[in-house]
Amino acid sequence: MIYLNLLIASLFILFYAIFSGRTDKSILSGPVLALIIGAIFGPLFLNIAEVTLENEEYKLMAELALALVLFSDASNTNFMVLKRNRVLPIRLLLIGLPLTILFGTAIGFMIFNDFSWVEIAILATMLAPTDAALGKAVVTNTAIPDKIREALNVESGLNDGISVPILFLFMAIFTSESGTELGSLPGFHFFVEEIGIGLLAGLLITSIVMVIAHYSNMHKWITQSWKPIIIIALTISCFTTAQLAGGSGFIACFAGGFFYGTLSDKYKFDSNLIESAEGFGDSMSLITWLIFGAFIIPRFMHSFDPHAALYAILSLTIIRIIPVLMSLAKTGLLLREKLFIGWFGPRGLATIVFAIIVLDISLPHGETITTTVVYTILLSVVLHGITANPFIKLLNKKK
Repeated sequence: MIYLNLLIASLFILFYAIFSGRTDKSILSGPVLALIIGAIFGPLFLNIAEVTLENEEYKLMAELALALVLFSDASNTNFMVLKRNRVLPIRLLLIGLPLTILFGTAIGFMIFNDFSWVEIAILATMLAPTDAALGKAVVTNTAIPDKIREALNVESGLNDGISVPILFLFMAIFTSESGTELGSLPGFHFFVEEIGIGLLAGLLITSIVMVIAHYSNMHKWITQSWKPIIIIALTISCFTTAQLAGGSGFIACFAGGFFYGTLSDKYKFDSNLIESAEGFGDSMSLITWLIFGAFIIPRFMHSFDPHAALYAILSLTIIRIIPVLMSLAKTGLLLREKLFIGWFGPRGLATIVFAIIVLDISLPHGETITTTVVYTILLSVVLHGITANPFIKLLNKKK
C-alpha cells in the first residue's frame, strides 16, 4: 500500500506542478485540490489509499512543511516596505492576536456551555494563528499593495510561534495539580523562553552558516547541484536547534529566513536558491493536505456537530475580523483594506500541529475541540482558497 500512496501523492504533485501557473490564477488553490484528491482516494469515496503515519509523524511532516514556508517567505520580505509600514504587523501581533484569543474565549463560553474556561481558551489559542502556507496566494500576489502583503506575511510568520507558548501556558494550567497560580508561572517562563530561544537559534544558526557558505562560495567549493540543498538544510537546522533548546522552531525559521534575506544581498548569494526550498516546502504542504483530506476529515464526518460548525464559522469571521479592525484603527488604511486583512487569516498547518499536541493531554471535551478544529481548517482551506483571487480584484477595484 505504501507504493500506491506514493504513486497517488507523486502524480498529484506532478500534475499540479505542470499546471501550477494556471491553477494559481483559478479559484481552486493547491490545498483545495489536495483535499479533493485526498477525499476521492480515501475512505470517503474510492477507499484505495491507506495511511500508516502515527500522529507524531504527521505532526512532524506538518511542522517541517510550515518551517520551510516560514523561512522562504521571511527571506523574501521587502525590508524597505516593512520598515515604512512596520506598525501594521506590530499591531496585528501585539493587539490583534491577544484580542483574537480573548474574543474566541468569550464567544466559546456562549456556544460550549459545559466547557471549562481553560478548555475554551485552549481552543481559541489553537485557532488564533494564521497559516503562511495557505496565505501564500495572497502574500505573493503583486497586485496587492506591498504594505498589506508584508503585514500579512510577517503576521502569519510570527503569530504561530507566539501562540505556541500561550497554548502551553493554558495546558500547564489545565494539567497543574496545585491550581491555576502554580501552573501559570512555569507557563510564563516558557512563553519568554520560546520566543527568546527561537529568535536566538534562528539568528545564530543562519549567521554561522551564511559566513561559512559565503567563504566556500567565494572559493567555488560549492557544486551547483548541492546549492539548492543549503536552504532546506539550513531551515531544518534552525527549526530543530530551537526545538531541542526549548524554543519555538517556527520563530527560529522566520527569524532565520528574515536574517538570510538581509545577508544574501551582502554576500551576493544566489537569489534563486530560496525558490528550491519554497518548492520543497510547498510539496510537503500539499502532501499534508492530501493526508488531511483522505484520513483526518473522514474521522469527524460520521456525525455533524452544530456547535462545532457554528464556532468554526465565527472563528473565520467575527472572531478574526473584529480584533483586526480594532488593532488597525487609525492606521490610515481604508475599510476594505482592513476587511481584506481580517478575512485572510487562514487556519492550517500550525493549527494541525496544535491539535496533535493537545490530543496528548486528554481534555474532557477533546473530541468536540478536535472536531471544531477540523471544521475550521476545512472551511478555511475551501473559503480562503476560492475567495483569494476574486477578493484581490475587489480590493484593487477603484471607487
